Amino acid sequence: MSAKPSQVIDRDVEWGDLRDFVSSRSRGLRIGIVYGRRRQGKSFLLRRLCAAVGDTALYTMALEQERQPALDRFADAVGVHRGLGSSTLRFAEWDRALTFALDSRLVVIDEFPYLLPHSPELSSVVQSLYDQRREDPSAPRLILCGSAISVMNELLSGTRALRGRAVVDLCVKPFGYRAAARLWKIDDPEVAFHVHAVLGGTPGYRDLIEAGPPRRREDLGRWLAGHALNPSHALFTETDYLLREDPRVTDRALYHSVLTAISAGASTPSRIAQAVGRPERSLAHPLAVLETAGFVRRTEDVLLQRRARFTVTDPIVRFQLLITRPRLTDFEERRTLEAWRAAEATFSSQILGPHFEELARDWTATHAPTEALGGPLGEIGPSVVNDPAGRSQHELDVVALAPGEVPRHKHARVALLGEAKWADRPRTVTDLRRLEHIRGLLVARGTRAERGRLVLFGRSGFEPELARQAARRDDVLLVDLADLYRPR
Repeated sequence: MSAKPSQVIDRDVEWGDLRDFVSSRSRGLRIGIVYGRRRQGKSFLLRRLCAAVGDTALYTMALEQERQPALDRFADAVGVHRGLGSSTLRFAEWDRALTFALDSRLVVIDEFPYLLPHSPELSSVVQSLYDQRREDPSAPRLILCGSAISVMNELLSGTRALRGRAVVDLCVKPFGYRAAARLWKIDDPEVAFHVHAVLGGTPGYRDLIEAGPPRRREDLGRWLAGHALNPSHALFTETDYLLREDPRVTDRALYHSVLTAISAGASTPSRIAQAVGRPERSLAHPLAVLETAGFVRRTEDVLLQRRARFTVTDPIVRFQLLITRPRLTDFEERRTLEAWRAAEATFSSQILGPHFEELARDWTATHAPTEALGGPLGEIGPSVVNDPAGRSQHELDVVALAPGEVPRHKHARVALLGEAKWADRPRTVTDLRRLEHIRGLLVARGTRAERGRLVLFGRSGFEPELARQAARRDDVLLVDLADLYRPR
């Protein structure tokens, strides 16, 4: 099988996993599950995989249609692939259709969830074929792909028919922030960061936006006016579009309210319930749906047994709930730049600030040079440290345990403590003293943090005296926005 095509940007790990799946010499039918949010490039990737396999690969995409038209569409795809042409085959049942199709080396059924409402037996049909062809020397490969994340996850859960039968369970996620900058061909870290805070790493958004990225941070509002803030553009209603993908999201007003509360900083179930105006117990199901569907992320405190905190996963969802929807009339009346200027304070405090903290954790976990951190790290996440004497709490944006340490264990060894601030002023020695104080609080309560490295993340750089002190110490690291984007 050929190497990854040049048109496939990034995705080295995903391509390698799919290549190994297809190229494996294991006997019998093998099943792969591929899923992820729409516009992440799943279909693009799988079509390139089929092209690399060659004439023995069949790719077909399901549509939202009734059972017999869906079978006819599948039959036409099989007929064309076999050189028989369209309208030459007809199937009445899926077991016959799949049996016929699996004479091919590789079969990809994209948007598989569209078939399940009218053909709920499909998973059992695939299970039966798997069992029948366990020792098949032709070793066919079947990939089922879909954008409804919760539906795809359930295919392999509990007592479902395909449980234990898929050898690939691949989630195609958005690009990381550095890969996103390469996709958009942005060299300026400030511009790259602002674009990522709005659009995230979804590669499909690049195809929806004709204009190139802004050249300066100051041009962001005018650039967004052409798409994300334009009522005529597909991105303007992206949140509604994404929510419609999940069949379990039936009360969209409720789910919008929950997502809005989380975007605005209500991160615990009790605070979300207070913001929405419903009993906390009644939100257990909506939160579970949003989590399994990939709309929100549950984050645990690395150091303490606390209630989980929720954050919105998709930057575009957070942006639209905090910026677009509160000023919907202004944007629809094309008072775009005025509405954008009115929203800039919210954009800075509730979007750019949290996004900078998230990228600080991402950099620590993925991109930071190991030697700069003092060695490999274990679990990474945020934490809150109580200060009894000061009658206050200190939020730590980045906490890294030493390798092998168990999160939330009282005597876990801490390798790194970090604080990220998105502000127009440079970080100062006062910031370092506060981080030293927090480290002392942890040591006093029995946490082994005395050798933990202190990291200050600053958007606007660092005052000279802080830089001088950091240069003299091996337990202090200063990281600015350029460092987050600088290759190793």
